[in-house]
Amino acid sequence: MRCVIARFPFELTKAGVIESMKGVKPEPAVGDVVVIGRRQYPVKQVGEVVTRQDRRDFSVGEVVRAMTKLGFTCLTVSAAEQSSPSEPTSETTF
Repeated sequence: MRCVIARFPFELTKAGVIESMKGVKPEPAVGDVVVIGRRQYPVKQVGEVVTRQDRRDFSVGEVVRAMTKLGFTCLTVSAAEQSSPSEPTSETTF
């Protein structure tokens, strides 16, 4: 499918995006993410890998639009959802 990201046309396929993201470790994400397989990748990380462009060259909206057209799920993750509930909290009682 033809998608325009940062004023450049790209021929992207769902299988091609999945193949490109194989072996890529997801960065910690707060904000918009793309679900690829069982992993959640930051939108900018996916855009950088798929287009081979610098993250500053495209917007989150452009990548979300392209990934949604290809059939990927895009979500917004808050900082509270990202932190692990098993992390101990430091509470001091006197």
